[in-house]
Amino acid sequence: MADQDERLRRWRLVLGGGDADGTGHGLSGADAGMDAALAALYGQGAPGGQGGPGGRGERGSGREGGLGASAPRVARWLGDIRTYFPSTVVQVMQKDAIERLNLTRLLLEPEMLEAVEPDVHLVGTLLSLNRVMPDQARESARAVVRAVVAELERRLAHRTRAAVTGALDRSARNHRPKRVADIDWDRTIRANLKNYLPEHDTVVPSRLVGYARRQRAVQREVVLAIDQSGSMAASVVYAGVFGAVLASTRSLKTSLVVFDTSVADLTDQLHDPVELLFGAQLGGGTDINRAIAYCQGLITRPTDSIFVLISDLYEGGIRQEMLRRVAAMTQAGVQVIVLLALSDEGAPFYDHENAAALAAMGVPAFACTPDAFPDLMAAAIERRDIGRWAERNLGVRPGPAVP
Repeated sequence: MADQDERLRRWRLVLGGGDADGTGHGLSGADAGMDAALAALYGQGAPGGQGGPGGRGERGSGREGGLGASAPRVARWLGDIRTYFPSTVVQVMQKDAIERLNLTRLLLEPEMLEAVEPDVHLVGTLLSLNRVMPDQARESARAVVRAVVAELERRLAHRTRAAVTGALDRSARNHRPKRVADIDWDRTIRANLKNYLPEHDTVVPSRLVGYARRQRAVQREVVLAIDQSGSMAASVVYAGVFGAVLASTRSLKTSLVVFDTSVADLTDQLHDPVELLFGAQLGGGTDINRAIAYCQGLITRPTDSIFVLISDLYEGGIRQEMLRRVAAMTQAGVQVIVLLALSDEGAPFYDHENAAALAAMGVPAFACTPDAFPDLMAAAIERRDIGRWAERNLGVRPGPAVP
């Protein structure tokens, strides 16, 4: 009987009540509050047959839940969903509320910003409102961005530094040590185990592995060019944090530019990712060719340089000139990588024709998750085949026939 009641309860929460749900099960206490919070967002009253935060009552009952422009009601609803649902679900519901119910304007009010659950999507929305944000909301917005940046750094910074530092050490390792003191015996023995002679109880090394030279000078130049059109909001946030982490590695010279129809060099703000993100201006058109032209001027050592273009490749500038510039960079020895997105959002919308044209000239174009980005940079530093890396680690096959 208890199992039957629990099944009815779950079905009632899924179906949303009303005469058609068929369960005949009523809700009370926390279940009723949870149902009301869901009904406010996914009930009948909102655009496309959906409800709005602030409403009460049964989903499917035909009663509309009004929202209007009431920030206090939305703030209460935000508090309710944080009470009833885990953080990951709250973030999804907030994103749905902003998109489905057009709550963007209310995010300019400090009491709203204090009630929300900080996440990457919310930061993207706030950055897009940066130019119209009133002064009284700006500090609250900075607090939200600061909290998200701190969480991303906690999650990603150590892995990124470890992967990049390890790759730099491996790329600097000496395979022709001139002195016995320079030989890394542990690595040399492991590299030559196949040459073990049991009758002599010894290993005969066919190659020596020396200690990595301590490098004080810059070993690689990294240039990140980030498309700041509205569709790339999450990528801008992640790329800003990664740029700051890479800039803290002494053996890398890291530059970061953002672009739409103009180009902004934010390299001097890499020490503070919050300020860097507020320096971005999400929205507007896209001129990839102009951005690449600017980045070409930042590269002084082509064969030791990695150029990462983060863009959906919808070019508003001169397409053939953009492709010609990429070809010139690769011919000069620059390792060029195109990320269609740097986010957890799955397959992005992108210009298939431009992606295929780049792949045909040997430049891989694919979406990358933030968790995979540190290993991608390590592979690039070691000048491994990035197309094969993407196929092996991301399950994608960059090439002219990218779907």
